[in-house]
Order: sequence, then C-alpha cells, then structure tokens
Amino acid sequence: MKNAFAIVTLSALLSACAVAPHQQDQPAATPQPAEAAAADAAAPAEAEVPAPAPEALPNNDLTSDLLFRITKAELEFKKGQWQGPYITMMALAQQTRDPRLARRAVEMALTAKQNGEAMSAIRLWRNLAPDSDEAAQFFLGFAVTGDDLGEAEAAFEDRLKKAKPAARPLVMFQMQQYLLRAKDKTAAFSLQERVLLPYDDTLESHLILSQGAFGINDMARARAESAKALAIKPDSELAILTSAQVSGDIDAAMKTLTGFLDKYPKSTEVRAAYARILVDNKQYDEARKQFLMLLKDQPDNIATLYALGVTSMQADNLPDAEKYFTRFVTTLAEHPNDERDPSKVLVILSQIAEQRGDIDLAYSWLEKVEGSDEKVYLAARMKMAVLTARKGNIDEARKQLAELTPADPNDQAQVFQTDAQLLRDAGDHRAAYQVLENALKRYPDNPDLLYDFALVAEKVGNTVLMEKALRQVMIAAPDNQHAYNALGYSLAERNERLPEAYALVDKAMKMAPGDPFIMDSMGWVQFRMGNLDEAEALLRRAYALRNDPEIAVHLGEVLFAKGDVGAAQKMWKEAQAKDPKNDALKSTLARLNQSL
Repeated sequence: MKNAFAIVTLSALLSACAVAPHQQDQPAATPQPAEAAAADAAAPAEAEVPAPAPEALPNNDLTSDLLFRITKAELEFKKGQWQGPYITMMALAQQTRDPRLARRAVEMALTAKQNGEAMSAIRLWRNLAPDSDEAAQFFLGFAVTGDDLGEAEAAFEDRLKKAKPAARPLVMFQMQQYLLRAKDKTAAFSLQERVLLPYDDTLESHLILSQGAFGINDMARARAESAKALAIKPDSELAILTSAQVSGDIDAAMKTLTGFLDKYPKSTEVRAAYARILVDNKQYDEARKQFLMLLKDQPDNIATLYALGVTSMQADNLPDAEKYFTRFVTTLAEHPNDERDPSKVLVILSQIAEQRGDIDLAYSWLEKVEGSDEKVYLAARMKMAVLTARKGNIDEARKQLAELTPADPNDQAQVFQTDAQLLRDAGDHRAAYQVLENALKRYPDNPDLLYDFALVAEKVGNTVLMEKALRQVMIAAPDNQHAYNALGYSLAERNERLPEAYALVDKAMKMAPGDPFIMDSMGWVQFRMGNLDEAEALLRRAYALRNDPEIAVHLGEVLFAKGDVGAAQKMWKEAQAKDPKNDALKSTLARLNQSL
C-alpha cells in the first residue's frame, strides 16, 4: 500500500494482470496524463478538456536558401550527426520565429540524449508558441527532474489559472503525475501545497496532498488530508480509496472500505479494491463473493470475469475457472477495440481442458493464441505439437516443431528439448539422443540442453557421457539442484560410489529442501546404504508431498526389504493404478519375483 494510487487503480491492475493491453512507449519528456479513473471520478461528467488551440505560425516564405539549410541539416542528422543540425534548427527557429523548427531541434537533442540542449530548444519552442500545450508538456517533463522546481511551479500555477473549473481537476492530477518524477519528493510536496492553496475547497486538492504526504511518509498529514476530502464529498470513491491507502494497516483499510460499501453498495471501484485486498490476503472465498456482486451489476466486465477465473483456480474449482475464462475470451472478442491480449487466458483454458482429457478442445484453445507475446506464442505452438503427439501422430508433431524458428537461442533450444521429449515419450531414446547431440553442437553451453542430454545418455547406456554432461551443468549453473540430484540418484541406482551419491543429493536437498523428488533420491541413497528406517521416513515424506508412482515403487521396495510384504504390495498396487506401464514398477516386481 506504499505507492501513490496503489488502491485507486487496483481494479485496473487486476484487469491488466496477464492480459494488459499493449501500450506504445512515450517520450521521456512527455509523461502520461493522470490516471484516467482518477480524472473521470474527480471531474463532473459534462466536463470536457478543451482541445489545444492551433499554433500561430509565422507567415514565412520557404525560400531556396531556407529549404537548402533545412534539407542539409536533416541529411546530416540522418547520417548520425546531431550538433550541426541542432544548431541549424535553433538558428532558423530564431530567425523565422517558427516553433516547428524549435520542436525539431528538441527531437534532435533528445535522439542524441543531450538533455541540456533539449531544454534550451524547449524554452525557445515555448517562447515561440506560448499557447502550445505540447510545448508546455515537454517543458514540464524536463523541469520537474531538475534541481530547481521554480520554473515548474510557475508553469503549474499558470496552467491551473487558465484551466476552466470543470477541467481543473484533470490539470491537478496531471501535475501530480509529473511530480512523481521529481528527485526531491519533499520539495515536490511543498510545491503542491503552495500551488493548490487557492483551491483548498476542492476534493482533488486534498486527495493529491494526501497521496503526496503518504509518499514522503507523513502519515498524520496524509490521513488529515484524506479526511478533508471525505468531508467535501462523503460518497467519493477516490476519497475513500485514498483514505484506505493511507490508513497504514491492512485491517484498518479493509474496515474503511467495508464501512463505505455498507453505505454505498454500488461503488464498483471500492468493491474491486476490497476484493483485490482479500485476494492478496488469500481470502479467496470472500473475494469471490465480492467479484460475483460486481459481475451481477456488470455481467460483461472483462476485469471481473478474469478475477473470478483466477480466484476459482486458486480455490481449485476448475469448472468455474473454465466458465469464467471462457466468458472472458468471448466477451473480449465482442469488443474489437479492446487491446488486451487474451493469450495467457487461452493457455490456461487449454491446460484445464487437457487436465480433464479433452485434447481436441485443449488444442483448439491454443490455436487462438496469436503472436503479440512471442514467448507465450512459442510456448503455445510447442504445446500444440505435444498434444498432436499425444493423439498418436508423432511425425506431424515433429513437423510442427520444425516449423518453429525463434530468433532467441534459448527459445530455439527449448524447441529442440521439446522434440527430444516427444521421442523419449514414444520410447525412442536413441533418436532423442541424436536430436540433443545435434542441438548441443549449436548451443554447447546451454545448461538445459546439457541436462536433458545427460538423462537421455543414461537411457542409452552411456553413463560416462551422462556424468560428464551433468558436471558441465554444475559448472554452467551451480545453483541447478536437479543436476546434483540426477547424478546422485544415478549413482545410487547403480549402487556405486554411495558416499559421493549421498553428498550430491544432500547438496540438492539443501538447495530445495521441500522437493519431493529430491527426497525420493535421498531415500533411495539411504536404502542403498542399508539405512532402512531413514529411507522409509524420507520416502513417506516424499510420497505425502507428491503421490508419484516411482516414489511409491521405491517405498514399496524399502518396506519389502524390512519384511512388510503386505505394505509393499499395497504401495506397488497404488503405483500400478496411477501408471500401469511404469518401467520402474515392472523391473522391481521382476527383480523381486513378485506379482500383483
């Protein structure tokens, strides 16, 4: 709750999570206007900000000399020179009194990252076009980042005086947004105090001062200002959100919001903020109730549909998650002007469909993922290949992967890894080995490729090469616990160099103490070393965390070695129920001459 507008924009943040619209980068000198929600709530509905008046341009003839000098400057600038062209544009702007030439000088200086020269050109631009709102925005963008805020203060005062009363709140919030970039936050707050003093009777002035005081940790002042804002307009959502923000305590903030909702139950921004705080505090059931109330009033609200999908997943209610995410995608498609990207939601819907066994639907959701987010698009296309292989068409799946040619080496390595995994799943370890061997010729230091190659090398019986590859992973990625675990488990499985196996798995456990598969490895090491009680304890802990068939097979063998054949049989039957074709189970039963 520390950032300005942290609560005011929570509903916007919620809708943006995973599906934020693409926004173009803005020039450093022109900060964005105040939050749209704040401006809309603060100003009356009929208030309109007047369009900026067209710049008064001088009546100059475009002489051959003037055209030559401008053209020459532009050509030189295109070749990478900036100083000469900048000086030319400044001289011509002063000579002709044309603000467009001064603006061009600003652009040249900014491109060359010459902030001092840019500010000189901006001053000239403002002098030539004193009514230009664009020039004023550039000027303020630079002025607030300097050591002296005096020029910025005068400009803010002037803008507020000239603004019509209905548009003045927006100008106030714009000032607040500019000053967020100021180096000296205390000086910026003092500036706001002075500039807003003539408007002490407005809601917005006290909201801005409350948030400004909060930004410099003056909590008493922040709460006092928010109280003044509420006194002016008791039903203001912005005022109560600010009051909650500066309350200094989550419980107090929630009490503030719930009290307001009791009086004003139709306050959607406040309810959305309250729901988001509940999510942050893992009170998912109560949050879901709040979002359902919001959805009742606004059945097609995209942000609320997304939130309900998320909270349903957190409650492990996949049918509801699928329902709300599907409505989210459908509703978004009905609003073509909404630039939010549904890709991540489409991936979630695919995962839900796959989990319940509907491979065709899972595939169709992924087909809708477009390329706005390259990483998500690539992951979706790789998953489509995996699903194709699951349907029995591995040749087509590999063809789909071959068509993926990402520019990023790490992404291309993932494509190779996926190809190899398809072959491993099909039982063709030799072909998987070949794929990874060829991939490593292109990317010899990629730790993920090396790790997968090590596992396949073991499958084809080359344990020497497996160990060499895992040692390379440990050098390239010393915090990769899986490499230590894999080598330690392999040694234990072959009943070789058990003290070294113990040391390797112990190191992995210290890196990831809650990993059930590493616990399984340590249990297996202890079993090989003859420590049956320690082995059983570790394997039971691992199985409680993850009821994986291979952990069950290992636990069953430990119980068998301890003489409890009935308990061992029970574990093996559980493993068989989960994975009837499990190789570890088959080999263990054959080795111990057991049947189920």
